[in-house]
Amino acid sequence: MTDRSPQTIHIVDDDAAFRRSLVFLLESVGWQAVAHASAEDFLASCGDDCAGLACLVLDIRMPMMSGLELQQRLAQRGWTVPVVFITGHGDVELAVQAMKHGASDFLEKPFRDQALIDAVTAAVRKGNSERADAARREEAAAVLARLSPRESEVARLVALGLPNKVVARELDISEKTVHVHRQHVMDKTGLGSAAELARLMLRADPHALD
Repeated sequence: MTDRSPQTIHIVDDDAAFRRSLVFLLESVGWQAVAHASAEDFLASCGDDCAGLACLVLDIRMPMMSGLELQQRLAQRGWTVPVVFITGHGDVELAVQAMKHGASDFLEKPFRDQALIDAVTAAVRKGNSERADAARREEAAAVLARLSPRESEVARLVALGLPNKVVARELDISEKTVHVHRQHVMDKTGLGSAAELARLMLRADPHALD
């Protein structure tokens, strides 16, 4: 997925003129951009679906629901949307707090046009990478979900590099039974070696072999 994909940049700011200027700037370099006058308007327009939302350019201080509150609301929904915060003078401390909660970047007004373009580009790239990683994790987890509980136990020990006789001792089963389970694991996952199995398990869960 490229940075100039059909995904949309959403701008949330209560200053109408500022919203229009950001839409014009982002569209001038090839992005699709949609503006919202408030956090409530944004939530109403998106409903329960954030598909196609590439990045959120969000004013940190707004009437009613603040930018920080919107960030928290999205996190509660499980939406991992890259956020670039726009801050006024004196809001840098709040912006740092937002960064600690997962924001991609923040810009203090007034800022250069190129600074916003660079921040949005980096945020979208980060979001695309995170989505790709999540898809790979889900795919790996789906493959491993084909295994029975006993096969999963055998798979973990095999992935750790233990020979069949050690796996048998660890699980208190016969070496022949381990061999059968190991073959089932390889057949169900479509893999051919313990190293490939280890990579699959770590892709699904980085702590799987701890």
